[in-house]
Amino acid sequence: METLTFDSDDLAATEDFLSQAYAKMRIGSSTPGPSRARIRRTGIASVSVDDIDLDFEMSYSVTPLGRICLCVVHDGTVQDHTFQGVEDAFGPGDVALFAPPDLPYSGRICNARYNITMLDPVLLTQVAGSAGPHDDRPVRLTGHRPRSAAAARQLAHSIGYLRDHVLADPAVADQPLVASTAAQHLAASVLSAFPNTALTEEADTDRGDAHPAMLRLALAYIDDHADQPITVAQIAAAAHVTVRALQYAFRRHLDTTPLAHLRRVRLAQVHRDLVAADPTGGATVTEIAARWGFYHPGRFASLYRTTYRRAPHQTLNGGS
Repeated sequence: METLTFDSDDLAATEDFLSQAYAKMRIGSSTPGPSRARIRRTGIASVSVDDIDLDFEMSYSVTPLGRICLCVVHDGTVQDHTFQGVEDAFGPGDVALFAPPDLPYSGRICNARYNITMLDPVLLTQVAGSAGPHDDRPVRLTGHRPRSAAAARQLAHSIGYLRDHVLADPAVADQPLVASTAAQHLAASVLSAFPNTALTEEADTDRGDAHPAMLRLALAYIDDHADQPITVAQIAAAAHVTVRALQYAFRRHLDTTPLAHLRRVRLAQVHRDLVAADPTGGATVTEIAARWGFYHPGRFASLYRTTYRRAPHQTLNGGS
């Protein structure tokens, strides 16, 4: 897990810090007096969330980040934000893609408190698949604003939960399956919120590839790798089909999704570990659940009760 903090009223020091933390940039300010910037980052390998508070007006010109960069504004405004073919402004409650990963951008931040979420673009393709059944191009976002206000609120909620309940606890965030699951969940939330190049309809070849033999390969791969950070794209590759063909097969034959099935397999492993664990030796439900990628205690407990008809702590303290 990565943590980073910065607090300074020296504009040159702020520029240097931002250039190291994001990408090479130039900043400036017309605000008289000190220009204080406070920044705190928490992150894992493929995702980071930065809380930023600027009590002055700051202009910025940034080289391409190479990462998807999302902004959620809490107070203040972002003015004259510009990248290729786009000029916009954002205020409290707005969620926006600052720019595609390969493009520079510029603008002004005016006495604002906001957060920046950055994620590896490859996560989108790992979650959604390629842009077509015979196309290995990566999935891209095609708009800088969410599809709707509701989509923006849901994405902001997902980012807040990631920051406050996953990245806030190093013991949880450092669990490999938690990190993988949280990153994929965020990528899915981004794809749900923004227009993108991933297709929503299966091609004929996807439906044709959805045969039982392929499904057996996928199920075997999940069983053999449930203890590792795996993606939908890796499961599809193991079954020699596209992601959409894989998703179609799971819906048609199992009435579920690959990730939902993976979650059930991991839940069975949690149950096994709870039965075998010794609570007097320090074993806890939270630690065991996190080991298998469950980082939301309430949702985990609800899923466990639905499946096993008892609370997880009862299994830990009383057997199967």
